[in-house]
Amino acid sequence: MKAKKASEALKLEDIPNIGKAVAADLRLIGIERPDQLKNKDGIELYHKLNKKTGVRHDPCMADTFMAAVDFMNGGRSRPWWDFTDKRKKLL
Repeated sequence: MKAKKASEALKLEDIPNIGKAVAADLRLIGIERPDQLKNKDGIELYHKLNKKTGVRHDPCMADTFMAAVDFMNGGRSRPWWDFTDKRKKLL
């Protein structure tokens, strides 16, 4: 079951929009716990993942990271695609 608020997220997979694969990507770039997403930049995390893997990941991954960061900063649970327009302006 996904967390309803940030304080309920005990593992990365508890965060809305984060499944096993995205959690593994976050761990690859040094994010082991949900609280480590607080005050991060989803776009920077996306670039870090691309650099670490040597692959340009689908830009929707940036949306997912942005959604996770927003949630952990106290935002409400929102689908990752709510962040697509913002990401397109930033990238």
